[in-house]
Amino acid sequence: MLKPALRGWDGLLAVLRWTSMAVLAFMMLTICYDAIMRYFFAAPTSWSLEINSFLLVYLAVVGAAEAQRQDAHIRITFFIDKLPGRAKALVALLTGLIGVSFCAILVWRGGLMAMQAWEYGERVSSAFGTPMVYPYALLPIGFGALALQFLIETCQAAYRLVHPATGKEASHA
Repeated sequence: MLKPALRGWDGLLAVLRWTSMAVLAFMMLTICYDAIMRYFFAAPTSWSLEINSFLLVYLAVVGAAEAQRQDAHIRITFFIDKLPGRAKALVALLTGLIGVSFCAILVWRGGLMAMQAWEYGERVSSAFGTPMVYPYALLPIGFGALALQFLIETCQAAYRLVHPATGKEASHA
């Protein structure tokens, strides 16, 4: 039962990865378009900066779960690499619990911000006037995904703590 859920999670992260790539391509095109319009035709767009600012938030928060899954976040492992297997698992367990807690707070606060923006009809004070509920909603979505990835890694670390690898398996852990 756990394997299908993890495959589903991997599928969801793949969708988020592909949408992030599409967002990045869209940002590249719109920024180039805006630069050409601004410098060659003296007619900058009124929407490019605003939209791309929000899409940058999308890339940062939605891509964080995939980066965590791929172990692509920057970290210093000098001391952790010198620890035995169970101690590494304990550090991973504590790190995961801290990560889940941090993300839970950001999901909660981001959700409150999004609900208030929806309730009060907050908009960006620009000609485009983007409703703020959309960029605010990215916080609970992105940090919720990151919290789930931390939770998966925390459960894996707890399993390694209870069932330490022996022999050949220890060198691959």
